[in-house]
Amino acid sequence: MRCVIARFPFELTKAGVIDSMKGVKPEPAVGDVVVIGRRQFPVKQVGEVVTRQDRRDFSAGEVTRAMTKLGFTCLTVPAAGTTDPVAGEPSETF
Repeated sequence: MRCVIARFPFELTKAGVIDSMKGVKPEPAVGDVVVIGRRQFPVKQVGEVVTRQDRRDFSAGEVTRAMTKLGFTCLTVPAAGTTDPVAGEPSETF
């Protein structure tokens, strides 16, 4: 499938993305993530590996749109300790 990321066209396939991410250790997942297999990768990490461009050259939204079109699950993971999972209120740290 043709995707435009950082104003450059890329011909991406789901199998190609999976192959590219094999052997890549996921960075800590905070914010927007892509689920590839059983692992969650930050979208910027996936974009960097797949496009071979610097992360500053594209937005997380561009990669999220491309990965969603390819059939990957994209999620937003909150930072640890930012919300109380029961009440949804900010947690207090002492």
